[in-house]
Amino acid sequence: MASNSVYLEIVDFFASGTTPQTVVDFQPSPAAQQRALELLELAKQDQLTPDQESELEHFTELEHILRMAKARARQILAARQ
Repeated sequence: MASNSVYLEIVDFFASGTTPQTVVDFQPSPAAQQRALELLELAKQDQLTPDQESELEHFTELEHILRMAKARARQILAARQ
């Protein structure tokens, strides 16, 4: 499942050590972004398989976590100024 590679990408990012600024700056790989766009397009056309639907749900969960982490990192950075 392609979402596993996205999980590993994020795990590797956090495991390698982060700072609030690197969290703010983090972007998923172009491959992960492309896969998410493909799944969204299939969803618009109501053509997702059950596995693809699950994968899209995982992408959505990961995006939510990343948004929360980025928002918190911005708060930390703002508090340091």
